[in-house]
Amino acid sequence: MTHLDDDDQVFSQARPMLLGLAYRLLGSRADAEDAVQDTWLKWRAAVPGTIENPGGWLTTVCTRRCVDMMRSAHKSRVEYVGNWLPEPLPTLTGDAGDVSLAASLTTAFLLVLERLTPKERAAYLLHEVFDVSYAETARTLGMDETNCRKLVSRARNHVEQAKVRHVTPRERQEELLAAFEAALVGGHTDRLAALLASDVELRVDSGGKVPALRETLRGKEAVLAFLQDTLRRFWVTFVRDASDLNGARGLVVRAQDGSTIAALSFAYDEHGAATGIYIMRNPDKLVGLA
Repeated sequence: MTHLDDDDQVFSQARPMLLGLAYRLLGSRADAEDAVQDTWLKWRAAVPGTIENPGGWLTTVCTRRCVDMMRSAHKSRVEYVGNWLPEPLPTLTGDAGDVSLAASLTTAFLLVLERLTPKERAAYLLHEVFDVSYAETARTLGMDETNCRKLVSRARNHVEQAKVRHVTPRERQEELLAAFEAALVGGHTDRLAALLASDVELRVDSGGKVPALRETLRGKEAVLAFLQDTLRRFWVTFVRDASDLNGARGLVVRAQDGSTIAALSFAYDEHGAATGIYIMRNPDKLVGLA
């Protein structure tokens, strides 16, 4: 076996972790794949035998590339038309791994990460989600360990205050999907209303590419009215498939010709009430669900 074969094997073993880290950092599967590809190119260009810790080297290169991409994406996020949501990621049962990893895939969790600085986000994910030591996380980010610990602590406080890092029992997720479907098909919203938090929010991401709601709806009354008056009118004739998205149950909505027109996911509080409804309509972010 040549050293290139060895390199291929080492990278192949590390790739799932790198892709998972990059997606959580960037909120886009396409961007995550670009970051991992850039990491691969640097890996192949490295001098064989000079890397003592291949896993740590790959994590460092990928993380730094993602941090650079996050910084350059700041302007485009500021100028984004309407609400920005992370790209929906299809997941199979068990794909997300343990509860900790599943909780760090949800749309609600990724939106909280968006409020952090690029380095805060990277430090939190490396240490709190992927169990990288403080020392290694500090080396990856090019900082001393004391400041790294402060960075992780600050990020952890933000995440804990948002109360988004938990997984709602699958039975409750299925119950909400069934209630949502009943409201769409028959207009019966009582069951759904009982499962929504009073301060539930609904956000739609169209990126300005297709007609869609741009403002955030807040409150159970406003959300239910939008569902009955607008969403039901447009979605009732489409094919709606229950699917695992971002480690939780959601919906993929398709036209009769099979084209994907929307994806829907939910956020829950620790008691199982739905606190958020997220609808992806941006066609550029639905490519992965085709």
